[in-house]
Amino acid sequence: MLVQGGRQLKGIDYTLPVASAQVKSAILLAGLYADGITTVKEPAITRDHTERMLLTMGVEIDKAERRISMRGAQTLAARDIKVPADLSSASFVMLAAILSSAAEILIEGVGVNPTRTGVLDILQSMGADISLENKQLYGEEPVADIRVRSSTLQGCAIDPDLVSLAIDEFPVLFVAAARAKGKTVFSGIGELRVKESDRIATMATGLRNLGIRVDESDDGAVVHWGDFQGGEVESHGDHRVAMSLAVAGCVAAGPVTVNDVAAVDTSFPGFKDCLGKLGIDVQ
Repeated sequence: MLVQGGRQLKGIDYTLPVASAQVKSAILLAGLYADGITTVKEPAITRDHTERMLLTMGVEIDKAERRISMRGAQTLAARDIKVPADLSSASFVMLAAILSSAAEILIEGVGVNPTRTGVLDILQSMGADISLENKQLYGEEPVADIRVRSSTLQGCAIDPDLVSLAIDEFPVLFVAAARAKGKTVFSGIGELRVKESDRIATMATGLRNLGIRVDESDDGAVVHWGDFQGGEVESHGDHRVAMSLAVAGCVAAGPVTVNDVAAVDTSFPGFKDCLGKLGIDVQ
């Protein structure tokens, strides 16, 4: 692909073929330097961090349900921006506490943007004891402290409407499902097959290697309750898969070895130490 700069951009009216916060953000940022109005329509609600940041910096944005419009050539105002802690990273620590016995932790200053909180909704629907405290705003971004207690999870059918609100957290939710009594049904998650790995297949194989029954479909899976056994699993270089399977190892009957984990240091450099603070032996 060859991209040549130096040309005047023009506003467009664009309908996303699939829900993608990254593509939406790229178009909106380009629209800042375009003549006219840029409009993006999305098939499902996606993360809106870019829109909130632009609002904080003084950009006028017209938002309706699944539609964002913005006039080009607006002037940005400099701001001090405080970035919340990442809910995706927090989800691994949350699940480690949920699956432990007699645990209670408080994770401070976590972003709870409503376009990102599907993981909280899903875990709570499964019976997880999760509560939000000290709610506040960092600019336009909602933030809270998250209190998590050990919980007994129940299997359920995951609402497909929550998929776009938890798309990055499904690997860890597969681990939660394996420890939820009964079975948990995931559907409408076909996008996971084209992430850093085919996350449906990679998680299904990893869980099976640890003694869990998983039935795959093209756009989903059924995960059956079971006890994790020790074993060796492959992450295929996918940081979220690696951390999810490591959390499974926290409550497995024997040691769990997760291979190809270098990407974890980029995504969550304090992951091992964070689990260590919970008393988990990670090497």
